[in-house]
Amino acid sequence: MADIPSTARPRSNAARVCTILGFVFAVLALFLSPLLFGVLGVILGIVGAVLGDKPLGWYAAAASVLGAIIGFVIAAAILNS
Repeated sequence: MADIPSTARPRSNAARVCTILGFVFAVLALFLSPLLFGVLGVILGIVGAVLGDKPLGWYAAAASVLGAIIGFVIAAAILNS
């Protein structure tokens, strides 16, 4: 059998760090600044996925979007009550 070269990048430490920070910023988007931390979390999640941490990087980006949306809802509920 012939070896087929893989086009997927190997996961690096930088990819894992970006992914973890993406999840941390997703949580911070809930309570501190949804716009700032949501955008940073999405960027870091995408960078982590591109650098090789495929499934978790995309999950971090999605969690950051969700965290930002929920953060805006919480802020609106607090400000309107």
